[in-house]
Amino acid sequence: MTQEVKGTILYVEDNPDNRNLIRRVLGADGYSVVDAVNAEQAIEKLEGNHIDLVLMDINMPDMDGYTLTAKIKAIQKFTKIPIVAVTANVMRGDREKSLEAGCDGYIQKPIDIDTLAQQIERFIIRSTN
Repeated sequence: MTQEVKGTILYVEDNPDNRNLIRRVLGADGYSVVDAVNAEQAIEKLEGNHIDLVLMDINMPDMDGYTLTAKIKAIQKFTKIPIVAVTANVMRGDREKSLEAGCDGYIQKPIDIDTLAQQIERFIIRSTN
């Protein structure tokens, strides 16, 4: 019996270990995970898939997650997709900077894999109401 997919998550992350971990954790929880390693791939994946939520790494080599978030939110058809910053940046002001860039939420690294699915579910439910 196949499990119904709860939603499709785009994970924008340049680190392959992090991508594999998130794919396994969210896959086990019933989510489909599409990943992108950079800004260009992220836009392509958004264009080519029905994405319910974006997990956005902030520290990436070609374009940081703040800039990419602002770029995605500037595209009319993507404005309703929740974007959640995933970052090791936990200094004072980093959360605010993520929200100012257009992120709908913030998850700090190292990711708590025990609560990740619940956190994502909250963002997806909030965006559909």
